Amino acid sequence: MSHAVFRTMSGTDATLERFAWLGDGLAAAVWHRSTEEALTEYRQPGHHTLSCYLGGGYSVEREGLPGQYGAPQRLCSLPDWHESEWVVRGQLRMLHVYFMPEHFTQRAVAELDREPRELTLQDRTYFENAKLVQLCGDLLQQPWDDADQLLRANEITHEALSELLHSQSMSKPGLRLRGGLAPLVRRRLHEYIEAHLDQNITLGMLAQLACMSEFHLARMFRISFGMPPSAWIAARRIERARGLLRAGRLPLQQVAEACGYADLSHFTHRFSEAVGAPPGRYRQLTTSAASIAL
Repeated sequence: MSHAVFRTMSGTDATLERFAWLGDGLAAAVWHRSTEEALTEYRQPGHHTLSCYLGGGYSVEREGLPGQYGAPQRLCSLPDWHESEWVVRGQLRMLHVYFMPEHFTQRAVAELDREPRELTLQDRTYFENAKLVQLCGDLLQQPWDDADQLLRANEITHEALSELLHSQSMSKPGLRLRGGLAPLVRRRLHEYIEAHLDQNITLGMLAQLACMSEFHLARMFRISFGMPPSAWIAARRIERARGLLRAGRLPLQQVAEACGYADLSHFTHRFSEAVGAPPGRYRQLTTSAASIAL
């Protein structure tokens, strides 16, 4: 397991109740701990962690924040760059969700009209957020035993990351942006791509729209969007397909056409490769989960 917070927890007296890789490099773990008193330290783990207290924690506090204690439904967001020391006492049960900085910020362009390189996760201890607590509860209730269950858990986790982005993101301290696209040009390119996902989009078209050479546009696009134009367009097509399939109205052929795929076979291959399930199965799982939630 490559996540440093997981390794640190594994080196304590904590018991791992559940663990799963959720797809897309996301992971979740449920820990139980009972100790008279112990010190746990995290030092720039290199990945983000969302922690949700499930039980106990009433005597757990973070060094430097005296008098603030954990409790069920309290949350902590631990960014990749943070350092912290925790005094752990008594009983504690918690959910950890582990994810990389790019999982968090790659949605910044589409959801916040910000560049991924501008943002990071806040370092927050014992905050409250009803939507995040609900999503953590949904993740816990979901079995993690087979591909279909992990697919649903993956969807829940991505929704939680989106809520984190909107409620717990911050500008990177001391950031001085260099290179990249002007905000107006970035916005224009994003809007053009979103409006033309059902069509063939070439680097030349985007370069003309940005009034740049293809070579210069490719370099600046990667800086501002966090990935090359082709990868961004492919990711946005998959995201549109997810939304159309969750809505459950269009035939699969029409979903493929609306997302710019040459044919249903090509769409099925690309979607399965990206999501881990073919479009029809994905629709069945997500629509049934939505009906149960209602």
